[in-house]
Formats: sequence, structure tokens, C-alpha cells
Amino acid sequence: MPGKASELVAGAKKWAANYGDFPNGEEGAVLTVPLRIRGAWERNDAELFAEVFADNGSMLVGDKQLQSREEVLEYMKEAFKGTYKGARLEETPVVIRKLSDTVAFAVTKGGILLDGETEVAPEREVRATWVIVKEDGDWKLLNHQTSPISG
Repeated sequence: MPGKASELVAGAKKWAANYGDFPNGEEGAVLTVPLRIRGAWERNDAELFAEVFADNGSMLVGDKQLQSREEVLEYMKEAFKGTYKGARLEETPVVIRKLSDTVAFAVTKGGILLDGETEVAPEREVRATWVIVKEDGDWKLLNHQTSPISG
């Protein structure tokens, strides 16, 4: 059991570091949305990924706007079987702003690490925007899009 406990503590410390300047309170709660997306990427789990979205949530992928949780789910199922199989997401919070009691906005910096990579390739570095809403006491992703940092 001691080995298992030390693994859990190490994992908790690793994830706690992902909160950056936003470890507590409402900002930290809002940040759980990008962190849950990141966790779903680490597992290549499309269902877990889609669960983070509001029912009417959307995600811009290239020039295509996915307009529901179901469309996000179907897209990610295919992506995790193909291009993003074994990929992980690296995100660092830059800005988190609560706009009201039920709406927040976040900006992160990072990108996709393909299978076997240890750092994000410069051509895949992005800034991401997240519109996050509170539904039934839980923060959900309403809209997500990324823009390349270098053109």
C-alpha cells in the first residue's frame, strides 16, 4: 500500500502544479474545465472529453464549428483513433475572469503533444479561449477555440 499512496501523492502534486496562479476559489473551480479536458486527452477518452461540454457546447476545429456535445464526441472518437492516438494536451493558464456568477472566460497557452513527444512543437503552439458556464452547480465548457501562436 505505501507504493500506491506515494503514487497518488505524486499524481496529486503534479496536477496541483497545473493550476498555476489560480489554485483556489472560483478561478480554480473554473480552471477545472481545461484541466478535465487535459485529463481526457491523457486518456484519449472521447466520452470523458465530451462530458465537459454543455449540451449546446461548441468547439472550433480548423474551419469547422462543432455545435453540440454529440458532434464533439463523434469528432474526438475519430481523432483519438487516428491523428491524436496517444497524444496529450499541454495547457498553462494565462487569464481567468469570472464575468458573472455563472459565466467565465479563460485563456490558456499550450498545444498538442503527439505520441512520444515531450514538448509542444513550435508549429503546434496555441492560445486557447474557453467560455465556461455554470450548470446545476458544475462548470461546463460552452465554447472552445484555439489560435496558432506563430503563423
